[in-house]
Amino acid sequence: MRLDIYNHIFPIKFFEKMGEVMKDKRPIKRWLNIPMLYDLDARLKIMERFGEYQQILSLSMPPIEFIGGPNESPALARLANDGMAEICRKYPDRFPSFIASLPMNNVKETEKEIDRAIKELGACGIQIFSNVNGRPLDEPEFWPVFEKMAQHDLPIWLHPARGANFPDYASEKKSKYEIWWTIGWPYETSAAMCRLVFSGLFDKLPHIKVIIHHLGAMIPYFEGRFGAGLDQLGSRTADEDYATEILAKMAAKGRRPLDYFKMFYADTAVFGADAATVCGIDFFGVDRCMFASDCPFDPEGGPMYIRETIRILDNLKVSNSQREQLYIANAKKLLKMK
Repeated sequence: MRLDIYNHIFPIKFFEKMGEVMKDKRPIKRWLNIPMLYDLDARLKIMERFGEYQQILSLSMPPIEFIGGPNESPALARLANDGMAEICRKYPDRFPSFIASLPMNNVKETEKEIDRAIKELGACGIQIFSNVNGRPLDEPEFWPVFEKMAQHDLPIWLHPARGANFPDYASEKKSKYEIWWTIGWPYETSAAMCRLVFSGLFDKLPHIKVIIHHLGAMIPYFEGRFGAGLDQLGSRTADEDYATEILAKMAAKGRRPLDYFKMFYADTAVFGADAATVCGIDFFGVDRCMFASDCPFDPEGGPMYIRETIRILDNLKVSNSQREQLYIANAKKLLKMK
């Protein structure tokens, strides 16, 4: 059995509602060309190709808080989560659980929806994004979300969020050539990880579980910069005393900054890149990595990323027991699945 912990779908009622309320219709045109994203029959047909293969479902971009204001987003989140739960009830052999979506621009309602989705609908965790409409996750307003998930002892899936309106140069108004996605998403994810680490998240909530999309984004591939480089944190900053405020506190616990980045969990969705998979798993360790495909956003509209990720993991130089950890055992333990 292979359990794909990060792939995307739109429950049909939510998809229809989103089409009504979204002002920018351009993304919807693209989504209509990916039937697996909204057509459940098309998804099931492709999944059959991979035999004993299951998916933990999560909502696709955009974030709920991007679609509607704080008064509208709670209802959108409930509609999405109800739709996910319905799919899982109808096809439990293919979709054993789902990841709850949240209205992060309304934290009080977010807290309520976390409890409802987990306790009443059977969600195995929540999905948040690397920023909340441009605001960093370590702002105090969002802290209750992390506290709530620590209480539930279930994971947070962290997905990048960045659009063309994030320019690559200060002199420009937008990002060109889809740099905002190709390079911007890994950067955005890595920046969010930094903010969480240096906010003291893992010291304040030592049992918090955060799963990083795309095998830790940039962090594993820049281990030297996040290692020896951040051991000198503050040496490049004149107006902050990071050495005393951050490094000394970490050292008192016997840790370096790099140690905290290894406390995240990561998925294997790197679009079929062999070297990146090896690098990411070497960084986080087999115990903290889980199979994910990021389907259906490949050039074939669904099967390619599943097929290529399975190819890589099947040929990875690990023991059979470690391969089982990557495919299902780690996820079952983390998600508390029977």
